[in-house]
Amino acid sequence: MNNKTVSVHIVTFNSADDIIDCLTAVLAQDYPVKQIVVVDNASTDGCVDRVKEFYQKIEEAGVPSLVLIENKINTGFAPAHNQALAATDTDYVLVLNPDLTLENSYISRLILQMESNLRIGSTTGKLLLKADHSLVDSTGLRMNRARRAFDRGAGDPSTDWSESGFVFGVSGAAAMYSRRMIEDISVEGEFFDADFFAYKEDVDVAWRAGLFGWLAYFEAEAIGYHERGWKPSGRDSKPMFIRRISYINRYKMIYKNEPAGTLLLTLLYSLPYELAAHGYTLLKERQLLKAWSAFFQQWRHLKQKRRYIQNKASRKPDE
Repeated sequence: MNNKTVSVHIVTFNSADDIIDCLTAVLAQDYPVKQIVVVDNASTDGCVDRVKEFYQKIEEAGVPSLVLIENKINTGFAPAHNQALAATDTDYVLVLNPDLTLENSYISRLILQMESNLRIGSTTGKLLLKADHSLVDSTGLRMNRARRAFDRGAGDPSTDWSESGFVFGVSGAAAMYSRRMIEDISVEGEFFDADFFAYKEDVDVAWRAGLFGWLAYFEAEAIGYHERGWKPSGRDSKPMFIRRISYINRYKMIYKNEPAGTLLLTLLYSLPYELAAHGYTLLKERQLLKAWSAFFQQWRHLKQKRRYIQNKASRKPDE
């Protein structure tokens, strides 16, 4: 198994408080990491300097190659991770949030599972809250019939989620992807849809991967600890810019991935939620609706992507 190479990709944005703990945990893995790629999205808190200082301290110890890409503007989570993917050619890629630390067997456990079944294109471990290791942050992704996605087990006791198994998809906070799947499901050369900027890009990947016949797996024995920045202070702490992105990305995702044959049923299932949610939006958050301008500006491009995804998803496996 050790002949399979892995790289770790981390996108930072004002992540100075977390990045060193994250990198230290990566270097402590019991599986050899070929390359670490840090893409910084124009941090202003000294994050880049901390990465450079850390690398200077460890480069003589025979550690993996560390590549630092410094973006002059905040390109967003999805485009930055596409940059990192283009900078590596490893068999496996661990997409990792800077506010996440891993137990030292995280990578080896995931790769062992993926090598046992080559139809598995993505895996995740059991992510626990850094503030309380007894509580779950995510054990993968689930999506209901209204096409709303959630972190499985979020807030539940860790002991409730001790059984490994297949899942709809994996959270981009600590996701292992196979290069074979990355290349197979990329659209216009993009694994993560760059039009998403951030939020729900991992759900979009999970849905597309499933349409193309790939499996996702949750490995309960692989453990990570996640800060989960927004959750403690709630929805109101998010800037309107971020809320608009998260809101409209769900509709972009549905437009691209929902097969025509299930569209009517999905509309029926989602109608109660849509009526309630948009009623609230009209009363409390009308500024959120401005996000639709971005959807219609990108509509032709989204239509091209939908055509490609649906055509490929409808092919027989041997095609």
